[in-house]
Amino acid sequence: MTDLAIRESSTPTADGPATAAAREGNPGLLALPLVIAGGFGLGFTNTGIVDVAAAAVPILLSATAVGLLLATIWAAALSQNVNATVYGVFFGFYASYAVLSLGLTHDWFGISAADAGPTTALWLGSWLLTIGLLTVLVLRLPWTYPLLLGIVDVALVLLLIGNVTGSTAATHAGGWFVFAFVALVGYYYVAALWEETGGRALPLGRPLVV
Repeated sequence: MTDLAIRESSTPTADGPATAAAREGNPGLLALPLVIAGGFGLGFTNTGIVDVAAAAVPILLSATAVGLLLATIWAAALSQNVNATVYGVFFGFYASYAVLSLGLTHDWFGISAADAGPTTALWLGSWLLTIGLLTVLVLRLPWTYPLLLGIVDVALVLLLIGNVTGSTAATHAGGWFVFAFVALVGYYYVAALWEETGGRALPLGRPLVV
């Protein structure tokens, strides 16, 4: 397993036990580096290292969201349903962030400046609920997967606190958790590409629930 979710490595045959499956493609090799790029940009803006709130939007809209949409379609076409779910959720997350940021800036939705904070809080809360549920549902996968999503959950909680209370410290802390997320996705990307180029599979941990 070297994808964001799960990848089949063998299939049963009529002649006997499972044999190595033909390599049918790995959508993670497209999705993972683009998730890293988008997450890295969000980390820089949320920590305040780059003091431009929408600085990551060009990456998120033109690269990360597009790449995740393609990876979702690719995974679904290969019947990699768990992968398609994970990529689809993160596509929705990144794409909706870009739309939210651009929409509030250019008044696409008729939301006043006074209502921008509650709108952002609603966005954060919606994704906290969605990704929190996904975190619970991947407990049967190696423990690094729920860990990854748990990091996202903590980041969203901190960003939501920062949004509701106006706490810069909470927002910056959320940004550092985004960097932790990027680091773990980076490990997945190394593992996926290392195995794809003929290397040994890197360890991803045992499932928390069997």
